[in-house]
Amino acid sequence: MPGSQPRPVGAAEALYLELLSRGAPVEEYEQPLQRARADGAGPEELAALESGKLLALRVRTELEGRRRREAELSALFETAHDLAGLRDLDAVLQAIVQRARSLLGTECAYMTLNDPEAGDTYMRVTDGSVSARFQQLRLGMGEGLGGLVAQTARPYVTDSYFDDPRFEHTRTIDSGVRDEGLVAILGVPLMTGSSVIGVLFAADRRARVFERQQIALLASFAAHAAVAIDSANLLSETRSALAELETAHGIIRDRSAVIERASEVHDRLTELVLRGGGVRDVADAVAEVLSGAVEFTEAGTSTDPVVERSRAAGRAVRHGDDWVAAVSAGGELFGALVLHGHPELDPVDQRTLERAAMVTSLLLIARRSAGEAEQRVRGELLDDLLDAPDRDPSLLRERAARLTADLDAPHVVLAARVESDGETNGRTNGGTAGGAGGGAAARQTADRQRLWSAASHLAATRHGLAAARDGGTVLLLPAGPEESAAETARQTAKQLGTAVRGTVTVGASAPVPAPVAHPGAVATAYAEARRCLEALLLLGRAGQGATAEDFGFLGLLLADSWDVASFVRRTIGPVTDYDARRGTELVRTMEAYFACGMSPARTKDELHVHVNTVAQRLERVGRLLGAGWHSPSGALEVQLALRLHRLAGAIDG
Repeated sequence: MPGSQPRPVGAAEALYLELLSRGAPVEEYEQPLQRARADGAGPEELAALESGKLLALRVRTELEGRRRREAELSALFETAHDLAGLRDLDAVLQAIVQRARSLLGTECAYMTLNDPEAGDTYMRVTDGSVSARFQQLRLGMGEGLGGLVAQTARPYVTDSYFDDPRFEHTRTIDSGVRDEGLVAILGVPLMTGSSVIGVLFAADRRARVFERQQIALLASFAAHAAVAIDSANLLSETRSALAELETAHGIIRDRSAVIERASEVHDRLTELVLRGGGVRDVADAVAEVLSGAVEFTEAGTSTDPVVERSRAAGRAVRHGDDWVAAVSAGGELFGALVLHGHPELDPVDQRTLERAAMVTSLLLIARRSAGEAEQRVRGELLDDLLDAPDRDPSLLRERAARLTADLDAPHVVLAARVESDGETNGRTNGGTAGGAGGGAAARQTADRQRLWSAASHLAATRHGLAAARDGGTVLLLPAGPEESAAETARQTAKQLGTAVRGTVTVGASAPVPAPVAHPGAVATAYAEARRCLEALLLLGRAGQGATAEDFGFLGLLLADSWDVASFVRRTIGPVTDYDARRGTELVRTMEAYFACGMSPARTKDELHVHVNTVAQRLERVGRLLGAGWHSPSGALEVQLALRLHRLAGAIDG
């Protein structure tokens, strides 16, 4: 234009340097040229701007490539670092799949491994997947895109999975891929030596083209994953070999010294019995003579099958580097004497340990006889709490203090019942007559007596109360600060079952804050515990322990009060809280997801959103509720909680 002043050539370079420095998008590089044309710039200035633009775009491309390569190298370095400190194979493989998904910018990444025993391939790790069916896929050898990759040991990519005829399509695989909504898939082989052990995949829910660099990057991650799997297998084999070597060491013992030790321990045990020694005295005497550590473990904690094996054989048995001798009498298991640190025990020393176990059982029987009076007193106090709620709290408190029971502290009420042969036959045959029925009744009475005896012993050690009641036993045990009522029920069922050598089922109530201050609450809690016990038996869960909360929505019926709000909060509380804080629609998405048969593809039509939005929301739900929220059992709980939540909202509204 006549009269216009040309811009300095250096100004063009400055403009593009400024765009490069702030990482401007490609579209902005055209704007200086457009403004110059609008201002009537001359050919020389336009040429300088055009040259500067092209140079700046080349620099920008180079910088982006360097940043991408830097990120890739950093991820590969982190993966190599994970392998160097390999402790948890699952964590390493999960990190590899997550990094591959992040760097390739795909919506989903996953890994399949071959199962030689089953003759198929299974899904090992997924990231970004929201379909339960897809995550549980098992594929036949040679099927699908993964089968093509495994057969050729080469990477393969498909821009449109369902339109690609190069590999074998099956209904199972296609249904899983369609349910996940995947379109473009890249697969590379996992190889150890010349063998393909699995396939690493990156996939999108839209059509896309994977570049050569991206294929090479995924192959690098696959190589690291194969090394991790191979290293873990070698580590497992090495550990197994070391364990076998540790048990191979033998100790040579002098026969005369062994006989001398046996004589010494016999004299010491005889002396202990005569002077009324205790269990700890017996363990100390055996430990000193056998030069090892000896401990007595009570039946409640000795649940290892090795104890049952020792009781059945009537001999001490080896368990690793230890020897275990069951302490039992009259069909009742008291516990076990465990000798640590003697992988090879001389037969004479083995009999010494067995003799010590017999002496221990005699001492325990004597101690139990002395404690039966105290057990009866404890049972009478508990009976008064259950049957006479109007008793004077001060008198109850005084009686409890004499038994070292603090009834001002929170307690749990437990109802226990032993499963005997008589009860089983009665339920199966509707009862029998004559001698057979009398024998079953006698066995049932004996089982209940052993249960009451074991429960009384447990209550005494826990500073609680126990009484025989309603064909079983009721216990009132302190509620520990670090142990829930449900855990107390499970531990009690295990301990009593081991002690009586039978199947003991235990139902527990919610904690009673202060039984002595509110005696009537004990009877209410006992009724709740019995409902839980009956529910366990009806559901075929004999031998377990549980509270109302362990039954999910059924717990609403078993508990003394129907706490619907607590059930909803326990089940989907993290999701409702997240919606409230962020203004999101995770609850609505979950409702639509279940209504659409748990298919993300159909859910997106119901919500009128993209399938990626559904996937992202469901992935967020999984992080809030845990991986099992859409499993068959979890889905039932979640769907009921969603309906109760909506009903509560309608009522409040």
